[in-house]
Amino acid sequence: MYCPKCGAVNEDGTVQCGRCGAAITPTAVPGEAPKVPNYLVPAILATLFCCMPFGIVAIVYAAISMGRNSSGDFAGATEAARTAKTWCWVSFGVGLAWVLVWAAFVAFGALAGAAQ
Repeated sequence: MYCPKCGAVNEDGTVQCGRCGAAITPTAVPGEAPKVPNYLVPAILATLFCCMPFGIVAIVYAAISMGRNSSGDFAGATEAARTAKTWCWVSFGVGLAWVLVWAAFVAFGALAGAAQ
């Protein structure tokens, strides 16, 4: 069994992690590693449709999360996934702000052109 906090391997049936002391609940399938979401698809979509620089950072952290999850470092994978999620939201927010600023310039330009 894997510890959900530090990712350490413990014997099946263990209720407390031998490394960090966290409580361990059994997984649905004995011996199965916990699945950590990596946020790769949202990161790609944020890169394509929102803000490319911040979306690329999200893709990098999603890839780091995938690598750490496959190597058994579930605590590191969870932290990288959280960072990827944060950068996805930052990319979305910057992209949305940019669209709103652009729409305001277009609206003000149309109003200025109509006033002449």
